[in-house]
Amino acid sequence: MKKYLSITVIILFCSIRGIAQQDPHFTQYFDNNLFVNPAYAGSKGVLNLTGIHREQWVGFDGRPRSTTFSIHSPLKYESVGLGFTLVNDEIGPVKQTMFYGDFSYSIRFKQKDRKLSFGLKAGFNMINIATSGLQTTDPSDPKLIQNVNNRINPNFGFGIYYHSPRFFAGVSTPKILEKAYDGVSSTNLERRHYFGIIGGVFSLNPSWKMRPSAQVKLTLGAPISIDLSTAGIYKEKFWIGATYRLNAAFGAFVQYQITPQFKLGLASDFDTQSIRNYNYGTFEMLASYDFVFKKQGIRSPRYF
Repeated sequence: MKKYLSITVIILFCSIRGIAQQDPHFTQYFDNNLFVNPAYAGSKGVLNLTGIHREQWVGFDGRPRSTTFSIHSPLKYESVGLGFTLVNDEIGPVKQTMFYGDFSYSIRFKQKDRKLSFGLKAGFNMINIATSGLQTTDPSDPKLIQNVNNRINPNFGFGIYYHSPRFFAGVSTPKILEKAYDGVSSTNLERRHYFGIIGGVFSLNPSWKMRPSAQVKLTLGAPISIDLSTAGIYKEKFWIGATYRLNAAFGAFVQYQITPQFKLGLASDFDTQSIRNYNYGTFEMLASYDFVFKKQGIRSPRYF
């Protein structure tokens, strides 16, 4: 298994072209929008903290593990939002820790509950690659001789996000610069990703609502990634849904709004490709909390 992983990592990070989708996937992407789109900062109207931990391909040596933490809030001048995103991502010998600040500015329409936001993201990626632990066919390969320790790659990105109480859509590219992982290679780069997201919510009856959504990710030289999701919402408390990633995986999730401020979620997905024979699936946990400092309390319910 370790040999299989070594071959996989070499293909992903040290091949001639070195192109792949590198930013982690999340089944509950609809609750993790700040990770990819800085224009989302402050859109909830309150100070929000959200954390997601993902264990991918459980049982597979060196499997991907990803954790995100985000905090964002509108300022007193509510057209401006600020946020911070921390991401820790591991796969085999590669470990990345991303620190990014987010800024958004919103334009209000005549209908005050509709906003168009523009966002900027800036920060850096700290990269560690333990190449000395790999099994190689060419011990003299210059890309595999020396470990990469705490390499800092600064970057920036931007996004646009439109939302109303019943609809949302956005486009973004969170990392524009394509920098080398090891500081040397001209092909082993952090590739630019483009994201698009859209969704909405509508009532089925007094007890149930439906919230479909979709996310598209584009990366030069890699297959297009399309995530489709739909959730049923029961009495604004209980969420149950299904997801499908085109030609990759299908899954399900449940979320419970414990209080108007606090939500927990669990998700799992299973691969549709042959790698499913070597793992026990993927699991994800979410926690989100809204802080309220105004006397009028929190606007409820919240769908995105």
